[in-house]
Amino acid sequence: VDFALKVVQWSDSETVRLQLWDIAGQERFTSMTRLYYREASACVIMFDVTNASTFSNSQKWKQDLDSKLLLPDGSPVPCLLLANKCDLSPWAVSREEIDRFSKENGFSGWVETSVKENKNISEAMR
Repeated sequence: VDFALKVVQWSDSETVRLQLWDIAGQERFTSMTRLYYREASACVIMFDVTNASTFSNSQKWKQDLDSKLLLPDGSPVPCLLLANKCDLSPWAVSREEIDRFSKENGFSGWVETSVKENKNISEAMR
């Protein structure tokens, strides 16, 4: 598990404190996720567009999140799906599949990203 704390000046009057927990999609952390989710007000799930299994595992992580964490009003925590490694090819899933999957599984939306090229990372966090 990797952890990072980042403070972002959202606007002139708003500062956002981000706690980022990277559990690297490892199943062995599933039993501990409630601890990482605690008090979260948003979530990001990232998968590798060149690896279909990471895409299908995104559904498991979203279901895990939804079963363990709700907002105070009882609604699911907003969760954004990040399609990482968009700079590589071939993609194992199409944009249409990602779009359908995102909607069917209650994600707030999805964004193509490349951590390697720093593409759409800041934009996705807005």
